[in-house]
Amino acid sequence: MTPPSTRTPLADPAWRYIEKISLEDFSREDWQVLNAQRAAYAAEQQAGQALRMLRASAHDPGFGYMVNNYRHSLQSATMVLRDGRSEEDVVVALLHDVGFIACPLQHGDFAAALMGGYVSERNHWMLRHHAVFQNLHSPNMPGVDPHERERWRGHPYFDWTAEFVDRYDQAAADPDYQCEPLETFVPLVQRIFSRPPVDRRSINMYKETT
Repeated sequence: MTPPSTRTPLADPAWRYIEKISLEDFSREDWQVLNAQRAAYAAEQQAGQALRMLRASAHDPGFGYMVNNYRHSLQSATMVLRDGRSEEDVVVALLHDVGFIACPLQHGDFAAALMGGYVSERNHWMLRHHAVFQNLHSPNMPGVDPHERERWRGHPYFDWTAEFVDRYDQAAADPDYQCEPLETFVPLVQRIFSRPPVDRRSINMYKETT
């Protein structure tokens, strides 16, 4: 048995440890206890962990853009907020590029996986595809097809994704733009992540025809 002194403290002192190492040894009752505690833990901690991922990049150096990814994210969310859009749209803007550095080639899927259970199909689709829609605004980038997004022309969420990228993504790199502080968005993020989650695991995240 692991000595108590080395155990991670429980978030709620009323909870209990499952005192087994291998998952194969967990009983049905163990799983019921763990899953109940996990659900309560996620409801309390998930928004904070998502915000910490973004906050950790606040002072990161850049690689060429005039703002780092943190400032880009704040600017995008601030622009959406000031346009009077929904809380969900604001939060999606804030976190749409949260994986931009850690997961650059699939950062849209990263954000979609993070928020997909808490946002609409409209924003889930936008998150998955926004990086390709960005190509239209990068016509001189070597190896990029600016019209790659046309494969989805006619999709119900095509226009929103195009608008998001045009107004709130590719244009959100101004070092002189006066952004709202992250604290402005904290209660919005908390409310979005407090929604009952939708299980989207059956969705093929890489299906190009949807």
